[in-house]
Amino acid sequence: MSVGSELIRGEALFSDFRRQCLSTENWQNKYNKNGMEVWVEVPPVTSSPQVNRNTYSKVHKVKCKIAINDVSAATIYDVLHDNIYRKTWDPVMLDSFEIARLGPNSDVGYYSWVCPKPLKNRDVVTVRSWHASEDEYIIVNYSVKHPKYPPRNDLVRAVSILTGYLVKPTGPNSCSFIYLSQADPKGSLPKWAVNKATQVLAPRVMKSVYKAGQNYTVWKAQNSPEHKPWLYPIQSELPMMDPAELSIQRGDSLENVDETSIRDAVENEDSS
Repeated sequence: MSVGSELIRGEALFSDFRRQCLSTENWQNKYNKNGMEVWVEVPPVTSSPQVNRNTYSKVHKVKCKIAINDVSAATIYDVLHDNIYRKTWDPVMLDSFEIARLGPNSDVGYYSWVCPKPLKNRDVVTVRSWHASEDEYIIVNYSVKHPKYPPRNDLVRAVSILTGYLVKPTGPNSCSFIYLSQADPKGSLPKWAVNKATQVLAPRVMKSVYKAGQNYTVWKAQNSPEHKPWLYPIQSELPMMDPAELSIQRGDSLENVDETSIRDAVENEDSS
């Protein structure tokens, strides 16, 4: 397998992501409120004597789902792609930009976000691929190493193993919206931090996307309404990049930031 084909995995990637989004086996419900559901994948049972029962896996998989009854699937898909609009609604974003195109439906980009205090903020460099059809919209990403965007001293470089969205129409102006993420946040995160991300922050972001979808049509009408390079690749102004210049980012190649001394002072900061 060439480097390029490892990075641009096409339909096999979308099929695997779709399967995980729709699967119910080995998922435990952690949140079910006001039409929002959140699941965490149940870790496999192991009898290995080397496993410390007090350890908490850094690599976790979370899945959120919300039924939207007043925004179309196509609009939610546009919201997730529109990086300029994202700056107006994303509650945790520090910075986000596209770096280069890898193909008509794939690019490489940068994203950094705010973590609950007093944890350090995180960032990622990812390859993103997308697929759109009449019955579904998929966007997925996974971490890569880019020679011009190494880890920064002021942020913890996290690793997206597989993260993305599945949006399926349920009517002309309604849809099912699923977010799934398997990521290594790096650092020695305390259990409360992962629980907060699962039960509080993930639903908050989903609700923000939903609200952004409600306002997008009006905003887009006043902000380059015909410019949608995710639908019309010819509109993209990004430079082309050879995928061979990138490599898959593995978590074990990154420095671990010790955050174990952080106590659960903010564990109950926000339970809404």
